[in-house]
Amino acid sequence: MTERFRPAWVEIDLDAIRANVAAIGAAVAPAEIMAVVKADAYGHGAGEVAAAALDAGATTLGVALVEEGMALRAAGIDAPVLVLVEPPAAAAAAVVAAELTPIVYTRDGVGRLARAVAALGRTEPFPVHLKVDTGMHRVGVTPQDAPSLVDEIAASPELTLAGICTHLAVADELDNPYTDTQLDEFDALIAELAASGRDVPSVHAANSAGALGWARARYDLVRCGIAIYGIPPCDALGDHVPLRPALALKARVTHLQRLPAGARLSYGLAHTLEAPAQVATIPLGYADGVARDLGHLGGEVLIGGRRAPIIGTVTMDQLMVDVGDFPVSLGDEVVLIGDQGSESITATEWARRLDTIAYEIVSGIGSRVPRRYS
Repeated sequence: MTERFRPAWVEIDLDAIRANVAAIGAAVAPAEIMAVVKADAYGHGAGEVAAAALDAGATTLGVALVEEGMALRAAGIDAPVLVLVEPPAAAAAAVVAAELTPIVYTRDGVGRLARAVAALGRTEPFPVHLKVDTGMHRVGVTPQDAPSLVDEIAASPELTLAGICTHLAVADELDNPYTDTQLDEFDALIAELAASGRDVPSVHAANSAGALGWARARYDLVRCGIAIYGIPPCDALGDHVPLRPALALKARVTHLQRLPAGARLSYGLAHTLEAPAQVATIPLGYADGVARDLGHLGGEVLIGGRRAPIIGTVTMDQLMVDVGDFPVSLGDEVVLIGDQGSESITATEWARRLDTIAYEIVSGIGSRVPRRYS
């Protein structure tokens, strides 16, 4: 492992992951939980989070990339792993060899997986899930064409249909009728398949917002990402189940200086001190996921249990904070996301300032920042 010297780190509370999975499980039962650990578990560390989620009752893991699924297998995780995007042609053999469960939605995708199963000499049918586009319009087979693709899978001795799924576009908008429209179309397809004798063992549609906010979307399985990390998928679901943020971003003060009124700071000299100030330098920057404009938009850190404003433009590797008259010393702990004393700064707070979503905040914390697990 590469030795780390920069005094900046991410803390991941795996007990919080376990508690969140258990709380969600209680809310959505009898549906099972898929823990979505794509994008290195939204920046939390895929292997560690996967193990904690499974320990807390998740039955399945979800990834976006074949490579992510293979990494879980290399970490010794043998639970079912669903690849949420149809694998590219070059990955078909790797999917089968690693016992990953792929989503499919094209005839080409079905065909190349069948050929890969045959080429590898597998004797048991290989499970796949069919993705249906009910209105997200990203990927998926149309509801009208889905029955024929189900038949194509059934006609292939190399494959077996293990599930059918869709994805909700606006589940985080609890008063938007579009979710019911999508679910109505999905339910009609499931009913059509059942009436014609086509067996579908597993049905799933809900992401975190769908799982918590739309009871009818839970079916057999819910695909929970952001919620298992302790971040509500939207404000309206903030207290629907008790969630504990699992991630904290921290660093230590590496430089202190007193600057006079009128001093101008950082690139572009865009911040001017209105009064003499004690300025602390913190060793994190936009290459680590701290947005370049966060200071200009009111971003703060915690130091000594108090809030202090980020000032000037965040640079690639460092940022500056006006610590006022606080008794601050070199090496003091600084919290960018997390708790200190009675104060708290959340990823959701950052997201509001930056006009984005908390998903982008936590998954954007780069690999230069080591993760510490407890």
